Amino acid sequence: MPTSMPNPEEIKSAENALATPQQPAVEPVDDKNAAAPESAAAPTAPKEETLHLGKPILEDVISLQNVDIYQRKLMVLSKVSFNIKSGEFVYLVGKTGTGKSSILKTLIAEIKPKGEKAMMIGYDLLKIKPKQIPDLRKKIGMVFQDYQLLSDSTVIENLLFVLRATRWKDKQAMLNRCKEVLALVGLETKDFKLPSQLSGGEQQRVCIARALLNNPDLILADEPTGNLDPITADEIFQVFHHINKSGTTVLMATHNFNLINKFPSRTLLIEDGKILDSGV
Repeated sequence: MPTSMPNPEEIKSAENALATPQQPAVEPVDDKNAAAPESAAAPTAPKEETLHLGKPILEDVISLQNVDIYQRKLMVLSKVSFNIKSGEFVYLVGKTGTGKSSILKTLIAEIKPKGEKAMMIGYDLLKIKPKQIPDLRKKIGMVFQDYQLLSDSTVIENLLFVLRATRWKDKQAMLNRCKEVLALVGLETKDFKLPSQLSGGEQQRVCIARALLNNPDLILADEPTGNLDPITADEIFQVFHHINKSGTTVLMATHNFNLINKFPSRTLLIEDGKILDSGV
């Protein structure tokens, strides 16, 4: 394994961005239970048992009622109300600048909302204390448009970095879990590649694997196909939907309506400062 160290700025950025995975309640499953795809290039359908390790099921993962969202004292969205139940797949759509990212930042307690009710994975976002925020974020897997991988570290080093940051200790268990999630996204043969040696689609698969490491209650994806070509974007959408079919809740901010039409699901549309719920 290469021994080159990530530069300090990348480490700081990654620590802030990746403080989301949840420490599993049980030991990671053995390699023999991992869902290895037939081909690394093909979208992978994760097995249900590899993604859900006995965590409690919340009826409502997200519950907002008449919530106002501000950015630097400027109201971005008013009277936001929607619920997302455990196991749902929901799109968050709207034109650039309408507030999609502001909603995601609110859900990870980066922005403090005002309103009647704002519950996120059992945490009250209206009253959450700073010391509770890391615990909230450990229950969330984040996938970003710009990947946010450590450029001087291999794929497996990127994943091990997250496990060490979330207090895993057993080195063999850490390696097993990394191999498992890479198999889930079809990258089991790419573990010692640097991000620069991967295509955009492969880098995004690494990000999805990273988000799955600690078996989160919810995956938040912020324009995950924004930098990808149409064919690769299609494959990434399939990966997310396979993950959701295993029982993992997914909220994806996207403007890719072609793929929304191909993979239909409930849609929250931001328009004129309000949210319209398709209810589907």
